[in-house]
Amino acid sequence: MSSQASTISVLVKPAGPDCNLRCTYCFYRQKAGMFPESKLHRMSESTLENLIAQAMDYGSDLAMFSWQGGEPTLMGLEFFKKVVKIQGRHLRPAQVVSNALQTNGTLLDRQWAKFLREHAFLVGVSLDGPKSLHDHYRRDGNGKGTYDRALQTIRMLMEEGVEVNILTLVNDQNVQHPDSVYQALCATGVKWFQFVPCVEPGPKHSPAFYSVNPEMYGDFLCRLFDLWLDSPMDISIRDFDDFMLIRQGHVSTTCTTKPYCGGYVVVEHTGDVFPCDFFVLPRWRLGNVNETPLSELLVSDKLREFGEQKAKLSDHCHECPWLPYCYGGCCKYRIILGGSTSEPTYLCSAYQRFYSHATSVLDEISSSG
Repeated sequence: MSSQASTISVLVKPAGPDCNLRCTYCFYRQKAGMFPESKLHRMSESTLENLIAQAMDYGSDLAMFSWQGGEPTLMGLEFFKKVVKIQGRHLRPAQVVSNALQTNGTLLDRQWAKFLREHAFLVGVSLDGPKSLHDHYRRDGNGKGTYDRALQTIRMLMEEGVEVNILTLVNDQNVQHPDSVYQALCATGVKWFQFVPCVEPGPKHSPAFYSVNPEMYGDFLCRLFDLWLDSPMDISIRDFDDFMLIRQGHVSTTCTTKPYCGGYVVVEHTGDVFPCDFFVLPRWRLGNVNETPLSELLVSDKLREFGEQKAKLSDHCHECPWLPYCYGGCCKYRIILGGSTSEPTYLCSAYQRFYSHATSVLDEISSSG
């Protein structure tokens, strides 16, 4: 390959949309319709080799791999042993490679944990709060809740010295109970939390019944922020970390708060490449790593077009005092209910409420200190 960059970030779906759970709110299981060639979706070793070789050639200083799904652990431990073996084969002097694994936590055991610790995987486990809230939507194929298994896995991983964070999908149920959710997460001993709002389309461009509404999500964020400020300051919440960075004049770490989309690409089990986890759609297919070098796909006109769509803001956004904190937010929430990328996000009022509240609280603390 002729083109290189200092870093590359790749989100890999080695088992495609396949999952051993049947969470009510899952948006990715329907992606199986894009890959009708097989009921079982698994990345081949040749595709894995091509992907890793191309990514590590492109990211000359740092190559970051995030393994997600569906449920990536369906691939089995031997697959991930091949991952680190291939990465080791292509590693250059002074180059750094990192791996992250996002999982529902129901298929891991001690053998997995020892491997993940040995190879410094960052493991994200999905947990939606206490048992009653987590099990409301996160159930297996037999309709059984998965809280006990997820919590057991978190404890086991931490006992084995694996670095763990928690991902919480904020839905119509747990959004009503920020105190219970935060207390349950803190009780695990994990220090890194990520909260993702659940918004999916229902009938006639209305939100699906399990989606959050903006007013309640705004209340949730404000209360969560207050709880966070009253906690030991070794707790990290991604949204709040980004808010604090921007407030202090720094660049945030996530694409949702930046002026343009981008920063990573998604590679499906087939080798097909897409610009975003939320936009694995035929319209945005960039190509395939088995047919076109990743270095070419990463500088393609289509990827550039995708990245620039976030900058198409409404007058509402341009007039908003909080524009530097979100730049219109994630494009998914602009179009999810039938809107366009140039319209305000569905969650706009929630973020406005949060930014106003958080700024007022911090200003009060600063003036009184």
